[in-house]
Amino acid sequence: MSKFVKELVTRDIKNRLDGVEDAVIVSTVGMDANTTCELRAELRQKEISMLVIKNSLARKATEGTSLSPMFEGAAGSLAVCFGGSDFISLVKEVVRLDKDSEKFGKFVATGGVMDGEALDPDGLKAVSKWPSREEQISMLVGQILGPGANLSAALLGPGKTLNGQIKKISEEEE
Repeated sequence: MSKFVKELVTRDIKNRLDGVEDAVIVSTVGMDANTTCELRAELRQKEISMLVIKNSLARKATEGTSLSPMFEGAAGSLAVCFGGSDFISLVKEVVRLDKDSEKFGKFVATGGVMDGEALDPDGLKAVSKWPSREEQISMLVGQILGPGANLSAALLGPGKTLNGQIKKISEEEE
């Protein structure tokens, strides 16, 4: 590949990864074309993009960005997975597919980057156990609404008791 073509490819990779802050790198070496198409379709359903790139070109394209620590020490041809509703959902899906050795045996999560810090495969597995954005929002809403519901119950409980007692007294007087 000529130097001019490498620069064009590097520029294209840089444009595709523009705005991506967190990503996961995976190895798909040894997967046949049909399995790769199935994998891409499954990832596309979760709004996750997968970009297979040469390691040296990826290093040049991500130089000076938050994604550059991801390629330190990486070797061979890699695929970068990015997108999804949030990073934790992306990691959960990649780890799930990594565990599915029956269907995607050659798909291996090798690392990633989160907030500019490199993650190893064990770090990815740890992140996959965190609650997703939707789960975090529901927990936050529950914590916000919980005290109000308790206060409402505390205020309405004695009022209902008093109402029942007044009703009973009025029925006895009639």
